[in-house]
Amino acid sequence: MCAIFETIKSNRAFLLGLCEPPFAYPEHTFPLYDAPILMHGADQPEWDLAKFGLIPFWAKELKYGRHTYNARTETVAEKPSFRHAWHKNQFALVPVETIFEPKYIEGKPHWFAIFRKDGLPFTLAAIYENAVIDNKAVRSMSLLTINADQHPFMRQFHSPNGEKRSVIVIPDDYRREWLSCKNEQAPQFFFEMKDEYIATPQKNLTEKHL
Repeated sequence: MCAIFETIKSNRAFLLGLCEPPFAYPEHTFPLYDAPILMHGADQPEWDLAKFGLIPFWAKELKYGRHTYNARTETVAEKPSFRHAWHKNQFALVPVETIFEPKYIEGKPHWFAIFRKDGLPFTLAAIYENAVIDNKAVRSMSLLTINADQHPFMRQFHSPNGEKRSVIVIPDDYRREWLSCKNEQAPQFFFEMKDEYIATPQKNLTEKHL
């Protein structure tokens, strides 16, 4: 799972072959923070803002998103919170510089930053939803995750006794296909993270926003 990430820096969007996002957003994203996402566009992916933590169209409060920032690919089609977005093929990408995951050392969680060895930004698979909260339109999203119990790199994170989960990184060549695919086709894009990522400890990161 992933509850904290560093958003792509606006002046580095060109590294993804994109123009800069036309809005401001926080450097670090926690649940219910706004984050830039990419959506399907006529000529190229289009920028939009979405709250981190999917808020179902039938929800009445924003706080619902505190528990829906990740969606398991194994159950996303059936879970009440996610199934509408899934069956409506509402796929998005979340461009990031870094994701953060806890690693347990001597029984205590220590936060690690995970990023590409070459320093390039990367894009995470997500679903998005539209809701109306207090008479205001709200777009939100959730990162899709897959099992990582056997993954040589991602299995080192999270509780030693819990299931290991990983975000899905959509490679450059598949971004447009992911954004326009149907849910029946989506599993072909459930890629495991490659060996181009490294992790370094983070001393100042906390869970105060979770």
